[in-house]
Amino acid sequence: MSTTISPFNSLLQRETVAMPVPHVAALAVQKAYRKGEHSVPVLHGVDISIRKGEFLSIIGQSGSGKSTLMHLIGLLDTPDVGEVQLEGQRIDDLPARTRDELRNRVFGFVFQFYHLLPELSLMENVLTPLMIRHSIWNYWKRRREFQERARSMIERVGLGHRLTHKPSELSGGEMQRAAIARALVAQPEILLADEPTGNLDAKTGREIIDLMSRLNEREQLTIVMVTHDKAIAAKAHRTVKLCEGRIETFSDAA
Repeated sequence: MSTTISPFNSLLQRETVAMPVPHVAALAVQKAYRKGEHSVPVLHGVDISIRKGEFLSIIGQSGSGKSTLMHLIGLLDTPDVGEVQLEGQRIDDLPARTRDELRNRVFGFVFQFYHLLPELSLMENVLTPLMIRHSIWNYWKRRREFQERARSMIERVGLGHRLTHKPSELSGGEMQRAAIARALVAQPEILLADEPTGNLDAKTGREIIDLMSRLNEREQLTIVMVTHDKAIAAKAHRTVKLCEGRIETFSDAA
């Protein structure tokens, strides 16, 4: 006996096949932290999907779960419930060594407090992800290639004149540019930026966001940015607002 497929079902099947897989996604994630004998819930079943080449901002009040969500997406922490996916494949339950490799190769991180190593020069700080990725012998053999890549990235963020300077000799804006160069030298697919303008004045903050926007537009770099500043968030393609560990609203850029 033959089976008839209605035009509606046929259309639905075509749309399902054409649906793109998110670049990275957090599905129904829940997270709580221990504080003494008490469990403090932070995220309550959050669903979020980021498209390849998208610039997404996550906003919300302090304590809303913004940074926790970013840490889960970037495998800096693991959800209690739910999962994190990269191109449709679950990654939060992978072996620790594999997650380490993903953090080094797929994700680039920029934090509010820069996390530059004070004893190293700007060039040495930017080179650290490549030092971590490669064995001592392989790094030594390719050191000139890596140094040239780091130099090129430093010049792209406008710090070519600061190669030998240490973090204590840099301004806040310069340290954040250095942190962006360090995040990008390993050629990640996804840049995760946690309050990247939080310690900067308004003018310098705009310059950092403009730099990130150019990277997103010219290289289709996927960017997820946590911020409390609505004006900064508006520079992204789409904004997600968290409230008490739940998604309150989604909005697209005007």
